Amino acid sequence: MSNSALCSPFVKTFEEACVIRESKRDKRIVLTNGCFDLLHAGHVYSLEKASLHGDELWVALNSDDSIRNLKGLNRPVYSQEHRAYLLSSLSFVSLVFIFDHTNLANQIRGLKPDCYVKSGDYDIKKLNVRERHALEEVGTKIFFVPFLEGMSTSKTIDSIHALSK
Repeated sequence: MSNSALCSPFVKTFEEACVIRESKRDKRIVLTNGCFDLLHAGHVYSLEKASLHGDELWVALNSDDSIRNLKGLNRPVYSQEHRAYLLSSLSFVSLVFIFDHTNLANQIRGLKPDCYVKSGDYDIKKLNVRERHALEEVGTKIFFVPFLEGMSTSKTIDSIHALSK
């Protein structure tokens, strides 16, 4: 299957997301971000809980290059097109855009989301400093949703490697 088969009307460029955001100032937009390399129950649980904080949940997805910078050359497992398609297929995700940086500060400033949500393995001190400053600058409320214990992409990858030995 080619990547063109994975097109979704919910996957936009950042520039398109900014235009859409301007037309939705009456909506409470929730923004979250991540790699979502191997989508698992922990991801879906956190995303669903995040969606409860507003009218629409928008997901900023790390590009393949940004994941390699963050996680190493063996990642991501799935391409950004595959990951974006999976995320956009979730009923509680309204929009997905791919970003090519190791932090989301510029995108936060551009979108001015009403809420920013991370899973419970984060806290205010663990947020990227640039992102936190951007969130404060635009007046975005920050929330942390429950973390589903035992779920980890790295642990899943390690388990798969262990099976092949």
